[in-house]
Amino acid sequence: MLDIPSSVSVDVEALLAAQNHMGVCDAIEQYAPVGKPDAMTTPHFPKVAGIDSTVPPPAHTVAPASPAPPSSPGAPGAPGAPGALIQDRLAGWVSDLTTLHELTERLARTAVMDDALHEVLRAGAALVGARRGLVVLEPADGLGPDTTVGLGLARADLGHIETVPRGATSYGKILDRTDGTGEPEVHADLLSEDGLDPRHREVAARLGYAASFALPLATEAAGRLGAAVWLYDEPAEPVERQRHLVGLYTRYATEHLARLLELERARTKSRTIAEELLPPRLPRVAGVQLAARRRTGPRGGGDWYDALPLPEGALGLTVGSVTGSGASAVAAMGRLRASLRAYAVMEGEDPVAVLSDLELLLRLTEPARSATALFAYCEPALRKIVLAGAGHSPPLVIGERRTEFVETSLSAPLGMLACWEAPSVELSPEPGETVLLYTDGLLHRTGDPMDRAFARLHAAAAGVPRTIRDDPGAIADHVLHTVLPDGLDAADSNEDVVLLAARFE
Repeated sequence: MLDIPSSVSVDVEALLAAQNHMGVCDAIEQYAPVGKPDAMTTPHFPKVAGIDSTVPPPAHTVAPASPAPPSSPGAPGAPGAPGALIQDRLAGWVSDLTTLHELTERLARTAVMDDALHEVLRAGAALVGARRGLVVLEPADGLGPDTTVGLGLARADLGHIETVPRGATSYGKILDRTDGTGEPEVHADLLSEDGLDPRHREVAARLGYAASFALPLATEAAGRLGAAVWLYDEPAEPVERQRHLVGLYTRYATEHLARLLELERARTKSRTIAEELLPPRLPRVAGVQLAARRRTGPRGGGDWYDALPLPEGALGLTVGSVTGSGASAVAAMGRLRASLRAYAVMEGEDPVAVLSDLELLLRLTEPARSATALFAYCEPALRKIVLAGAGHSPPLVIGERRTEFVETSLSAPLGMLACWEAPSVELSPEPGETVLLYTDGLLHRTGDPMDRAFARLHAAAAGVPRTIRDDPGAIADHVLHTVLPDGLDAADSNEDVVLLAARFE
């Protein structure tokens, strides 16, 4: 990251001794602001031993010693003085490299865009010696996402800053450039500047910042992604060394943010496609209330649910899961769900026939995949359900007098046998009882063995409060949050979760 000429030749023992005296400031570990370095009092030598004298001197220079006699070894004209200067500079460069390595390592461990933006702000604040800042993410291609993240600024503070005309802000000037690159925007004494926008002056005085330093988040490979601004409480600006370090860091950070941006866009597209393949709303059928909940992983998965009105007031309910994840699993899920709907319309009163047809279709069109599925043919007026499952977990009946799993016949998943067929079972729910259909992801996300996961699910269903038993949506939420507490239902996981609740009146 720092350009050190390859022609430098240094005594190894001398370099190690210089490093031992150098150390790495513990304040960097805690993102403490970096203060301005003391002025370097050592004479500025011309290019020595291949070292470019134009490189900004590091802050880790040795304190000047009292003048020595010309004949002493430490005198400026003595033979050892240039070597000491080289060792001092190299020690400073090693310290800077160590600092950048630690900060970029922290950034590389972030896997979510929001976390990465906060990390960029904290690291940049430490490098330039600021306390507050904000980063504006606004990709030049216009595809988003557009967002603003603050460091030491509340949401209301960001709202005040956004009331300043865009062309008067540091980030606005950077983002309005043709390519978003170029020199940083520096305002060393903001409130004393002539021609400062009145609204900008008012907001700066209200929030208590007197100077700012802004850099574009842009590279030739990634293009322009946004701009980062750091705010000082008093008139100040980073010195040349600090600008050099934060410039190196932001170039690396931009490449990392570009990778996260591409990943987030792919995840968003996958989620959108999966949502479009599922029913946008559940049908209204007399005698039954329906509710569904779905949680998907970052890559998108193949779990589905569906509720289909059938002739003569009947209703078809189904949940299922296709193996795999990502776009291919989502596409396979869409094809299977569409096919199942067609089979349900033609022969929905016989769930075994519906799943047998789906098995044949899967073997012919998706030979490398398997799937689990459950289909239930419901007659709400009679409170009668006929269902069959293929490698799927049994439904759960939740009522005032009972909470029990439906005893379904064991069978292999679709695509695992040359011909699938298992007997169906008949169920008659009582008035006010809810039948809960779910996919295996609900059990797998617990991390428990299957017997304990089933026990946890049963306990959660049995503990549904009486006050919400009339609402299938509230029942599904209670079960979901009880089986997967502490945010497990919303955490990134390779396991999708689907719940479909049907309450019979």
